[in-house]
Amino acid sequence: MTRGGVSARRDASVLSRLRRWSPALAGLISLVVAVVALDRIFPPPIDRADNAGALVYDREGRLLHVTPATGGVWRLPADLDAIDPAFVARLLEIEDKRFFRHGGVDPIAIGRATVNSMIAGRIVSGASTITMQAARLLEPRPRTIGSKVIEAIRALQIERRMTKREILELYLTLTPYGGNIEGVRAASMIYFGKDAARLSNAEQALLIALPQAPEARRPDRRPMAALAGMTAIAGRLGMPPDALPPVAPARRRAPPRAAFHATMAAIDAFERDGLNRRGAVNTTLHGALQRDFEAAISRKTKAAADGATAAAIAVDAATGQIIAYVGSGGLDAPGGWIDLARAIRSPGSTLKPFVYGLAFDDGDLNPDSVMNDAPRQFDGYAPENFDNRFRGEVRVRDALRQSLNVPAVEALQGVGARRFGASLAAAGAALTLPTNGKGEGAGLPTALGGAGIRLVDLAMLYAGLERGGVVGPLTFSLELAPGASDETVNGYRLMSAASARRITAILKSTPSLEGRVPAALVKGAPAVAYKTGTSYGFRDAFAVGSAGGLTIAVWVGRADGAARDGHTGRDAAAPVLFELFDIAARHGLAPAGQTSSDDDPHNAPDGRWLGVTATKVLDESRTITILHPANGAELFVDDGAVRLAARGGVGAVDWYVDGVRIAPEGQISGGALWMPSADGFYDITAVDASGASASARARVTLAQVGSNGDGAQLK
Repeated sequence: MTRGGVSARRDASVLSRLRRWSPALAGLISLVVAVVALDRIFPPPIDRADNAGALVYDREGRLLHVTPATGGVWRLPADLDAIDPAFVARLLEIEDKRFFRHGGVDPIAIGRATVNSMIAGRIVSGASTITMQAARLLEPRPRTIGSKVIEAIRALQIERRMTKREILELYLTLTPYGGNIEGVRAASMIYFGKDAARLSNAEQALLIALPQAPEARRPDRRPMAALAGMTAIAGRLGMPPDALPPVAPARRRAPPRAAFHATMAAIDAFERDGLNRRGAVNTTLHGALQRDFEAAISRKTKAAADGATAAAIAVDAATGQIIAYVGSGGLDAPGGWIDLARAIRSPGSTLKPFVYGLAFDDGDLNPDSVMNDAPRQFDGYAPENFDNRFRGEVRVRDALRQSLNVPAVEALQGVGARRFGASLAAAGAALTLPTNGKGEGAGLPTALGGAGIRLVDLAMLYAGLERGGVVGPLTFSLELAPGASDETVNGYRLMSAASARRITAILKSTPSLEGRVPAALVKGAPAVAYKTGTSYGFRDAFAVGSAGGLTIAVWVGRADGAARDGHTGRDAAAPVLFELFDIAARHGLAPAGQTSSDDDPHNAPDGRWLGVTATKVLDESRTITILHPANGAELFVDDGAVRLAARGGVGAVDWYVDGVRIAPEGQISGGALWMPSADGFYDITAVDASGASASARARVTLAQVGSNGDGAQLK
């Protein structure tokens, strides 16, 4: 036989075998393709575990707030790094000893369960692995043989998609613990008042026993059954009897729920930035400061007789870190569930500093430029001042200090209203403009509050002013906080550093509040550069200020936007602003220049930012009172001098006008001679040797001695 013939017969034999096996081979290939296709078409619903709550921590790692999952279920994402490893080891000892050696279905466990059940004549042990139990938790079904088959298939699918660590975390996230409690971290917090990182032997035994019969062994409803289950598991694990308490916990504990609005805002921000890792939200909030801010805002709200509430935010200006955030006066306050720090409101005059800052950059104005505060129209728009009075020629610094409207509108006309709105938007503080159907963009009324803005955006703008004109995003995340000098990546230069310094200097000289001495009178106390704003119809009252790198913004009003006649930013919001600065100082957040010397009579004993009050009384019999000028007086000065006089007090009296001390040579018999240099409003303060003080505010009009014929006054 030739070699060619043998080869031909061999080829024919191979072809014959291929013909016989090809249907089976094709069927096998088809089955594999079908299984793969079905696996991809019908994947296990692993994302059900994504619906979980979060644990929100302050900057020191203290737990502030725990949120439930959607639907009110207390379910927290499991993280093996945050769970006692001894608990995990004991859980696997009871539920799935071969967890790390099988592929989702354990044939050895199935065989053992089958044999035991045949011997006993009933089911005495299950064969479900941790992965199969996780599949059942993802898709609950009746306990039938068919369901077991589906669970096994799903377990194989899960094992293909997840690591063993991820499967364990999935199981520990969804495990039922009675009622609306799911997952070991939620159970540990609600039953024991702590996270699952440090569990006692007894606590571990109970948390292993509960999922086996979550309703029958609920500690808050069936404590004796819970104790029996815990004892049984402890016995299987070889725990000594004396390691168990005599009773199981008989009540549920409420998870921490502090800083509600801050928590919601932080979670939103973390999810937007992709930082919500395993349910832990580690924020920049200063826990103790947050608590005291909430208490202060709550007191303000409860004291209001017209349903008003308030919101506040404190920011580290250099980094944009939010260190306190209060969205309302409390969840029990009117509209308390609304986060008013993120509500769009009319800011009143609080945008004026940024109008002037851009005008300074353009070179059109400077702090000493003279503007005319007189009735006029701007393309049909005729602004008026808050008190319906006009001051005539004023310097820019005085126009901003006194919050005059006509000069601000004139400055915005020079800057360009649309450009101003675009600049704020580029900085991240987009204005919400009235809908007029014309799409005209920002207009001149923007300078006076004719557009909406959020309190958080105002805080961001003023933090940028404190940061030298660079506006950077605010953040709840320590890892996303920008560096103070990294403006190119993390900030937008809204105005030059020189203009920001000029605006800040003007705002620092804003007349002090009734009841507070100017910062210049208090040794070591920094001046707060602040601005107030009142919206049309007294609907919104704002006060925003910065000092020593800290920016605080306050809003006061009604949640429903109703008017509050007579309540302005200065009398409703500014006192809250300064109270919050006081609180910050008590928490050690005051600038380094703050003094605590006990021998300085001007130093406040509680370390407040603005020191003693303007009516500080060390002894009721030694009260100091300003006799001249009376508070609110209008002085017509024709001889160039104003006599200052006071009654009471201890020792010599020092006089200050707008924070500047009157020269000693002008003093006469407890009073002083003051030479005003220009028309305008002035804050006058008298301080005696004990530190007691009194203040008055007066308007001065200097006598005119001639005119140049064109209407310009000659002094």
